[in-house]
Amino acid sequence: MSDQIKHECGIALIRLLKPLEFYQNKYGTKNYGINKMYLMMEKQHNRGQDGAGVASVKLNAKPGEKYIYRERSSGKQPIQEVFTSINESIQSASLNNQKENIPFLGELFLGHVRYGTFGKNNIESVHPFLRQNNWMHRNLIVAGNFNMTNNQELFDNLVKLGQHPKSRVDSVTVMEKIGHFLDDAVFKIYKDLKREGYSKREASPLIEERLNIAKILKKASKDWDGGYAMAGLLGHGDAFVLRDPSAIRPAYYFKNDEVVVVASERPVIQTVFNAPYNEINELEAGSSIIIKKSGECFTSPVIKQRERKACSFERIYFSRGSDQEIYSERKKLGELLFPKILDSLKGDLLNTVFSYIPNTAETSFYGLVQEVQQHMNNQAISEILKEKGEITREKLEKLFSNKPRIEKVAIKDAKLRTFIADDANRDELVAHVYDITYGSIKPTDNLVIIDDSIVRGTTLQKSILKILDRLNPKKITVVSSAPQIRYPDCYGIDMARMEDFIAFRAAVELVKEEKDEILLNTYNDCVNELKLPIGKMRNRVSRIYSNYSDEQISQKISEILKKEGIKAEVNVIFQTVENLHIACPKNLGDWYFTGDYPTPGGNKVVNQAFVNYYEGLSQRAY
Repeated sequence: MSDQIKHECGIALIRLLKPLEFYQNKYGTKNYGINKMYLMMEKQHNRGQDGAGVASVKLNAKPGEKYIYRERSSGKQPIQEVFTSINESIQSASLNNQKENIPFLGELFLGHVRYGTFGKNNIESVHPFLRQNNWMHRNLIVAGNFNMTNNQELFDNLVKLGQHPKSRVDSVTVMEKIGHFLDDAVFKIYKDLKREGYSKREASPLIEERLNIAKILKKASKDWDGGYAMAGLLGHGDAFVLRDPSAIRPAYYFKNDEVVVVASERPVIQTVFNAPYNEINELEAGSSIIIKKSGECFTSPVIKQRERKACSFERIYFSRGSDQEIYSERKKLGELLFPKILDSLKGDLLNTVFSYIPNTAETSFYGLVQEVQQHMNNQAISEILKEKGEITREKLEKLFSNKPRIEKVAIKDAKLRTFIADDANRDELVAHVYDITYGSIKPTDNLVIIDDSIVRGTTLQKSILKILDRLNPKKITVVSSAPQIRYPDCYGIDMARMEDFIAFRAAVELVKEEKDEILLNTYNDCVNELKLPIGKMRNRVSRIYSNYSDEQISQKISEILKKEGIKAEVNVIFQTVENLHIACPKNLGDWYFTGDYPTPGGNKVVNQAFVNYYEGLSQRAY
């Protein structure tokens, strides 16, 4: 993605199932758990670089012994800072009674990497969050990959319960909601045990056994509207991860006789634990994986499943491409773009150079080039069959020499930073973020550049197209392996303002050229829609796009991107939604392209986002 977009978060949970001595004997260290957690977080650093945090719980701690540890950082290298601090505390601890004295030497770990889609990047915003209590079972540690669309309602509900939340952010409201029902469950179990004749001290271990985590989560999540993979630890040693009912946010788990592991991405578990692909399971929508203090591990349905709408952006860009399914899907996305590209080039492949920007588009590029090669091979075969026995050796050599022309035409200068303050000179600096490979293009050449997605188009307009034009190609065709991004995301990706999307700006220009009243009418519709109960709201913004074909909007985007001074013809091609579904058949969450939101809160967000745009309010819509 040439435009930087912050997104999602990453979670990692580890439960050691053997005594710590087992890991010392087999792996040479009692710090096996925290070492593995470091690797899991590093392997997911692509999911968040604004903050990192780790929490650990020691099982069977005696009264007076510390059993919960937490370390967080919002620094420039948060993962390294967290584990440097942890290692320093481990090194300085007494070696006597190691489990009691050494921090993070426990059996249960929860890690998180954060991208801040909203709010300040300070330590208070970094997961895991901790809700403390002197009752061991009522200590709650929460971290998640999520965004809630109805956070104000969640906050109001807490106030109605008599609570006084310290913050309005969804991280706090979600934790306090779980905490409320956890407190309630502990109290009810204690009352039952008291009637059965148990003392307070005798009741404590029995509360641990009787706690029904799935029931607590069912009550807590009743009013949640969003995408989430929510992870939690309880002070006595239970743990859970809950996935939203539309499977928007990802979660995978693995279990053997040594560990139970949960992560946001499957290859993380494969790499860190050398786990076979077919032994790693995807957590079902609306289900929770629950790990009891005893080590018993099971999945349980918590929320009624909705239609599966797993985030397709995970497949296009966000998740690492080392997952074998994602790798195949990204290649397929590139392959499916070829017919549109061939039509744009009017079949002239011999005078076309193919390349990609940025590196995340490399896999789609492979799929495209392989399809180009297959097309050239088929052309050669047809020519041979047509001429049959009359074809000459020279003609054969010429036919078989036809191959896609591939060049590395642009390289990002990672060291360049846009530190200049004034806009004019900052734009000049941005234009030099990429270096070009001079001499790789001839004036008679077409240049095809594939990107995984085009959101704002800012980097394309201010940098990439300007530098590619210096190579003097006849035509520059920019190809997006994703469809046109038209609508805001509200489930964890930093795409919340309508005016940020170049597809929206293009549609608005088309409307204004026709002097149509559609913008005003849409604004009035959105205002009226926002007065309705959330479950009855519809997406009223979609009418802005309804009068225009994908090709018309793409053409207008091409005009917007071609700044003054660019000599080459510029053409922009987008993936179709239909082909996206063919390439990624199990991940049909496409609301950013279609406006088809998987939860009622999505329709509220898109209507509010348009109202904000029309009123000139620069704020997020939820």
